[in-house]
Amino acid sequence: MENILIEKQDAIAIVTINRPTKLNALNKATIQELHDGFKSLNEDQSVKAIIVTGSGEKAFVAGADISEFAHFSVEEGGKLAAQGQELLFDFVQNLSTPVIAAVNGFALGGGLELAMSCHFRVASDNAKMGLPEVTLGVIPGYGGTQRLAQLVGKGRAMEMIMTAGMIDAETAKNFGLVNHVVSQAELLDFAKGIASKITKNSSVAIAKAIQAVNANYTDGVNGYQVEIENFGACFGTEDFKEGTTAFLEKRKAEFPGK
Repeated sequence: MENILIEKQDAIAIVTINRPTKLNALNKATIQELHDGFKSLNEDQSVKAIIVTGSGEKAFVAGADISEFAHFSVEEGGKLAAQGQELLFDFVQNLSTPVIAAVNGFALGGGLELAMSCHFRVASDNAKMGLPEVTLGVIPGYGGTQRLAQLVGKGRAMEMIMTAGMIDAETAKNFGLVNHVVSQAELLDFAKGIASKITKNSSVAIAKAIQAVNANYTDGVNGYQVEIENFGACFGTEDFKEGTTAFLEKRKAEFPGK
């Protein structure tokens, strides 16, 4: 891996996008490495939660690497968006292992789109977020027009996209774009604290919950029906047996993750 770093601490994995000289901009190679890294971690039974962040103090991800697509044709542009969404953004959203974005500094364009594809976000108090694509004569192509509206509402999403403006961390929190704002020095430890709480719970149930929540935002899918099916499926798991037994025995559950 040339562009990302992966560190494991107990049941938590930390993925760091490491292109500081490019403000961690997403190029094709980085998107592929992120896909491979997330796929590997999702298959690792010892990993119960993933945190993704950017190296350095300036940026989470400052956007896509514009030099890679400035000369693209209509067909190439469409292919770029389709491949990127499949490889990374949709992939992360539907990962069965929870992914927390720890947004440090700038999260612009593809960077904000990556953060929004994660299951939720925490931000440093110096974070700045926005989708500036219209200043380049293009629109957000990695799910930004869809996920931003889902998270902050249609009107706010329209304004952010049309003005190409950035919002600060507190505004992002007020909009519901991020869950928490802390100092940059505290950010990673704060994210680890949340991840640690997640790791104590049933990874099987969490995966089913992610699937059910996402179903509500999938065209043609009845989220309530997915919830019913996933709820029922939980009854056949070892985690359910352990969780209910531990509750009745008044002890902490030790989930096997099966």
